[in-house]
Amino acid sequence: MTAPNNPRWTRRPEGSTWGDFGPDDQLGRLNLLTPAKVREGVAEVVEGRSFGLSLPLDFPGGQKLNTRRKPPVLQPTEVRGMPFMNLALGQFDARYTDVVCDDQVTLTLQYSTQWDSFAHVGAWFDADGDGEPEKVYYNGYRAHEHVLGPGDLKLASCPCGADGGSYALALGIETFAALPIQGRGVMVDLHAHVGNARELIGYERLMAILQADRVVIEPGDLLVVHTGFADVVLSMNRDPDMAVLDQSCAVLDGRDERLLQWITDSGIAAICTDNYAVEAFPARKADTTPSAALPLHEHCLFKLGVPLGELWWLHDLAAWLRAHGRSRFLLTAPPLRLPGAVGSPVTPVATV
Repeated sequence: MTAPNNPRWTRRPEGSTWGDFGPDDQLGRLNLLTPAKVREGVAEVVEGRSFGLSLPLDFPGGQKLNTRRKPPVLQPTEVRGMPFMNLALGQFDARYTDVVCDDQVTLTLQYSTQWDSFAHVGAWFDADGDGEPEKVYYNGYRAHEHVLGPGDLKLASCPCGADGGSYALALGIETFAALPIQGRGVMVDLHAHVGNARELIGYERLMAILQADRVVIEPGDLLVVHTGFADVVLSMNRDPDMAVLDQSCAVLDGRDERLLQWITDSGIAAICTDNYAVEAFPARKADTTPSAALPLHEHCLFKLGVPLGELWWLHDLAAWLRAHGRSRFLLTAPPLRLPGAVGSPVTPVATV
């Protein structure tokens, strides 16, 4: 498909939403979170009860689940070379009686409960139509031009400081905070049907579960998928056993083309799950090569502009909704408003 007047691409991926929300759009299907859609979420609030949907941010623990990502490290700030923890201000000025603590954190942004931005996963794709693929992200934003890494940051227009770091000039996670993300959440409780068994969930299985539980999903809804994976992670008390986790709980089958088409056709604004990566990783063997290692990520983040939330804590909410014969609720889930980041911790709140 072509759009010759777009500033970054002359052709877009088949079935994508590039350009549908404007040539410079960075929100994708979050644009569907209109005031009317937020009111639909608010209308689901009957009890006035809220559920926190975040794991403790030092879970899963260690680096076994993802060797690149490290648990948070807390440290005190300093004043005059002294740690600002239980610090009596009176030692600087006898007039003061205050005792003060002030700390800082080194945090891998996608270590625990998180949002993926559209700058998290892109693809090699011939957006110029010249026969040569480029590294591009949602809506044609470019690697090394809009999403910067070491070697790119010397650009004078980058507000990120010294070279050697990273910064998303476009598609950063802060766009999801400025909106912010709030609307009607819809729970799909895979765990109630699968338990802790490992099962790849494709289109047919998902449709059967939706029908059995009378779950109706409409355009602009925030899809929330409970698998029970986070429960298993919590039970391991910050020492994840990968032999167990790799065989635990339902995962979406990113290789199922009918499932990907349903995500397109459903009009959902985001997918949030309690597992690692939303989809099976590694994915099933592809029919053709080369292909995406994370096909659902490519479909959602790169093509459609559908954010992905991972490692959410859904046990208590799922149990309450099932006990009350409900699947819908108000979901409020803005990420950190951290300019230039490609992912973020999130403390989602579901209100019923």
